[in-house]
Amino acid sequence: NQRCSVRRTTTRTVVPDQSHLSHIKGFTLTKNHDLKPNCTLKNPENNQLIQRTQNTTPVLWVKVPYMTHSSLTTHSLCRLCCSLMISVSSADGFSPEHGVTFRTTILDKFEVAFGSEGETLSLGCTVIIYPTVKNYQPDVVWSRNSVPLKPSKWVHTHWSGERATLTLVHLNKEDEGMYTLRVNTKSGFDTYSAYVFVKDADVEVEGVPVAPLDVHCHDANKDYVVVTWKQPAVEGSSSILGYYIDRCEVGTHHWAQCNDVPVKYARFPVTGLVEGRSYTFRVRAVNKAGVSRPSRVSEAVVAMDPSDRARLRAVNRDIAFYADLFLGVIPGEPTDVEVTEATKSYVVLAWKPPVQRGHEGVMYYIEKCVSGSDTWQRVNTGMPVKSPRFALFDLAEGKSYNFRVRCCNSAGVGESSMPTGEITVGDKLDLPSTPGNPVVTRNTDTSVVVSWAASKEVAHLVGYYIDCSVVGSNVWMPCNNKPVKKTRFVCHGLTTGENYVFRVKAVNAAGYSQSSHDSEAVAVKAAVSIPGKPNGVTLLEAAKDYMVLGWTAPANDGGADIRGYFVDYRTLKGDVVGKWHEMNHQALTTTSYKAENLKENVLYQFQVRAMNMAGVSKASLASAALECKEWTITVPGAPVGLHVLEVRDTSVVVLWEPPAFDGRTPVNGYYLDLKEASAGEEGLKAVHEKANKSKYMKVTGLKPGTSYVFSVRAQNLAGVGKPSAALGPILAQTRPGTKEIHVDVDDDGVISMVFECSEMSEGSEFIWSKNYKAITDTSRLTVVTENGKSRAIFNTPSLDDLGTYSCMVTGTDGFSSSYTLTEEGESACSLELSQMCASLVIPFKNEMAMELLEKGRVRFWTQLEKFTSGKVGLIFIFFSFSNKYTMNFDKTTGIIEMFMDSLEVTDEGSFTFNLVDGKAKGTTSLVLIGDEFRTLQKKSEFERAEWVRKQGPHFVEYLGFTVTEECNVLLKCKVRKVTVNVCTAVSIFKKMKRHKIGSVPPQIGNVKAETEITWSKDSNSSSQVQITSTEHGIILFSNVTYHHEELRVGWLHKDTKIAASERVKSGVTGEQLWLKINEPTEKDKGKYAMDIFDGKDGVKRVFDLSGKDRARVVGGLPDVVAIQEGKSLNLTGNVWGEPTPEVSWTKNEKELVPDEHYKLKFEHGKFASITIAAVTTADSGKYALVVKNKYGTEAGVFTVSVYNPEEEEKEEKKG
Repeated sequence: NQRCSVRRTTTRTVVPDQSHLSHIKGFTLTKNHDLKPNCTLKNPENNQLIQRTQNTTPVLWVKVPYMTHSSLTTHSLCRLCCSLMISVSSADGFSPEHGVTFRTTILDKFEVAFGSEGETLSLGCTVIIYPTVKNYQPDVVWSRNSVPLKPSKWVHTHWSGERATLTLVHLNKEDEGMYTLRVNTKSGFDTYSAYVFVKDADVEVEGVPVAPLDVHCHDANKDYVVVTWKQPAVEGSSSILGYYIDRCEVGTHHWAQCNDVPVKYARFPVTGLVEGRSYTFRVRAVNKAGVSRPSRVSEAVVAMDPSDRARLRAVNRDIAFYADLFLGVIPGEPTDVEVTEATKSYVVLAWKPPVQRGHEGVMYYIEKCVSGSDTWQRVNTGMPVKSPRFALFDLAEGKSYNFRVRCCNSAGVGESSMPTGEITVGDKLDLPSTPGNPVVTRNTDTSVVVSWAASKEVAHLVGYYIDCSVVGSNVWMPCNNKPVKKTRFVCHGLTTGENYVFRVKAVNAAGYSQSSHDSEAVAVKAAVSIPGKPNGVTLLEAAKDYMVLGWTAPANDGGADIRGYFVDYRTLKGDVVGKWHEMNHQALTTTSYKAENLKENVLYQFQVRAMNMAGVSKASLASAALECKEWTITVPGAPVGLHVLEVRDTSVVVLWEPPAFDGRTPVNGYYLDLKEASAGEEGLKAVHEKANKSKYMKVTGLKPGTSYVFSVRAQNLAGVGKPSAALGPILAQTRPGTKEIHVDVDDDGVISMVFECSEMSEGSEFIWSKNYKAITDTSRLTVVTENGKSRAIFNTPSLDDLGTYSCMVTGTDGFSSSYTLTEEGESACSLELSQMCASLVIPFKNEMAMELLEKGRVRFWTQLEKFTSGKVGLIFIFFSFSNKYTMNFDKTTGIIEMFMDSLEVTDEGSFTFNLVDGKAKGTTSLVLIGDEFRTLQKKSEFERAEWVRKQGPHFVEYLGFTVTEECNVLLKCKVRKVTVNVCTAVSIFKKMKRHKIGSVPPQIGNVKAETEITWSKDSNSSSQVQITSTEHGIILFSNVTYHHEELRVGWLHKDTKIAASERVKSGVTGEQLWLKINEPTEKDKGKYAMDIFDGKDGVKRVFDLSGKDRARVVGGLPDVVAIQEGKSLNLTGNVWGEPTPEVSWTKNEKELVPDEHYKLKFEHGKFASITIAAVTTADSGKYALVVKNKYGTEAGVFTVSVYNPEEEEKEEKKG
């Protein structure tokens, strides 16, 4: 381990300006390797000597070739140093210094990260160095895009001895890139890298550009500096028109804009700086929508001559005094005047100072001359410039100019330099040409690789921006917010399964190129790679000249199905190991193989390689040395081909193949063993007691998030054989996006099973099986697959179709599911299928019901839950009686009705609806016999008689009396349907005397006899519409003096006539006209109107339900509460309603009264609470929170169960 350095010796002794050297990096290499360290001097001077030292010992001096240069004016010594650390280790990484070979392992690696500007992001890895040496620490280096990072206010690093952490404070787009952690030890190094993406912060004004980035300062001088930056990835709603450059003097917070007109180039010379002061700069982009946020500020730069800047950094200064020979002499002319930059906006001149300039220094005047004239015009007439650089603005685009420079000092103005020659004002730097068409290849589930051909015509390329768009969206999003120079980029953060297109544009200081053509659309899915290595190569059977081998499929199939395996073998003789040879030239399709033509009593080793469409995997670990000789054992061999399906949080299905060797008798069962992966070598336990006849088993009761290992043993009459190779570890966890198979019965009664998969890759297929065997009989089942959904349709359902159906998706990471149809109907769907197999049934939402209507009419009705509304013609309704009824079927609601005008003695019996809908049938009945029928018949006859009675004059209220405040007795009654010419009289008999109404009322003691006869025939007799609530909803009603057939009533909601339905009904009861609304919703709000017409006149009564809410319990209460005896219970329900509802609590349908045991509260009109102190078993029961206002009533029901742990333990012991 030696340090080499290069020393540059000149005539000044100062700390070097490191910008003069291109640094060389550290190397770690092994012995006998050549290394040529080098560095480049950017501005070599005459007769410089280069000294190479090794561990500070001079080794060699080298003279830089002589270069023509003006004589030096100072005579001190200067050294510039550039060093390189060369670590030399042995070929095997052994460190002689510590006597060990260090092994580095990087764990807990940070992944591809995403952040936004202004956020803080941390990256970290755990680093293990083995062996541990006291007081030894590795060298931990973080880098971005291969450039080492130094701690700053933006970058914080930390090494704890075990974990390396990098924290990026206040992210900016400059922080985007490939981050690498490098761990250097005395035995070598190890690295890990991942990309960090930084998204632009949200813009304050929609459509404006995002901020520029990478602002740097170059060529700083006494009053001049060049500021450069990179264009942003997003221009906004319109193209960028230019950029504003702001400067700020260090120590202040005042930002001054440097240019009045936006500059198009990403490079601008800033003049007018004050010598000796420090400045920072920032840049803002502008388009038609506005100005962007400012970029991150640049590093501070001092406005001074570069030689003065180096002089200020001097540490050891040899001071000598010389008489300046040129003091008070007019300076000579500048040399090498040239145009270094030319754009439409400005021209930059640069020159070398004169040799004859005096001790006091010089300043400069710049002159210009329009081509074709001899007139020279001084540009900076007011103040000469101090720097040998100058930017000229306000030149006419397209015109040609000559430029020259003069020097001046206190002695006067010198001669002019040689002219530059004609310079035409215009852009010298062209926009980049369009990059080649991008080619997209798959990478992972969330990323793709985009490659393109570089721009053919481009100078000073800054890099490329890549955009992406979801197919059909026409919305383009940046994939990178910092330009990349390579022509290949990995775009991360994409949505799995989405189709994207990509485009690329190049950028240099002049601006953006045209975007490339869009790429071909690509679906974001993991790329197919070669599979992992098979494992667990074991011997299953052996004879004199052959052996049967088995192995486990690789855990990683590379994203494609394993197409086969190749087996290699070699022989062993003592310590001599033979070469590997292939046994099979054609790929095997199973995980077992019979290796034939072997030699008896010879030791062999075997290895296996897997193959998929991407290629052949690496070989598995070699098997143990296996001897080819006859087996004499009687028990079966080990089962093979273990694999799992349907991995869930608490269950998994394990499948296997029978052993290649049955033993003395055939295999008659299997035992499945499992253990937690953390249990170590031992711990396998049988899952079941009795042997399993099938070659699969579903294991339940697993712990979510726990990894398990499985093994299977075969059994025959001789006993149980050896366990199979272990399978696992298998993590018990349901993969996100997993769906289960469900049974569906369509409108035609066709039964099918449906399975969906959202993560199918190209070439993926749905594979259906019954009892985990491939379905070969297609006459029973038809499979239809489209758009990630597979439907298995039963052609002719029967009990033969019962069993376990499973479906797996190839080319995915184990997406599979199963569904069991049993004859016993263990699940609702199983029972439904069993019933459907015998006779497809039309489901009813309500069984047949009956209600009594006006005039004694009887209504029988039912409602279908599911039917073929588009095939109404296929529905037939049969009734078991004669045609003395009317029927109706509402296709929109599925309600079937039958009306009977009256019930007669012959109608006693069963009423039945028989329905047919395609292949499905349905039947519902209602039995009316005995007392139930006779009671209904009497009610019907009574309603009929009442209706007939009310067709003529009739009493609505019979004669009654009330005592008035004057102690008079008022007798009155109400009649309807009387006319004016009808003479109505009421007689009162008192003490056997008859008094005729209409004469002067007689005085009978203190009793005064009167009568009141009221009748009305017009519509104005109706009252205003009122509202009342019921347990089912609300009722709008109006009372009329009397009702007759000529009175027509219509109800409207929001000026639209209300159609009658099961939820909304209207009618008349006595003198009340009503509208019932069951279960009112938000849609029922609004203005209601009742139109009444009596044949001559009409009246309209209006009621507004807007802004009013029915009382409701909107949440907070559980369905069931289980609580230990002696505890206190507190529950709060959320209540809603306008006006504020009344609140009450019930237990077992009896209202609770607040006391010390029950504390009931209602707060803020929204929160109703109940507290039960020290609950006992007597408090168990059904409780309800009942809320009520004039628009409706609702109850929130819950059950309280109080238990006693001691009593439960006693009962368990008794059991």
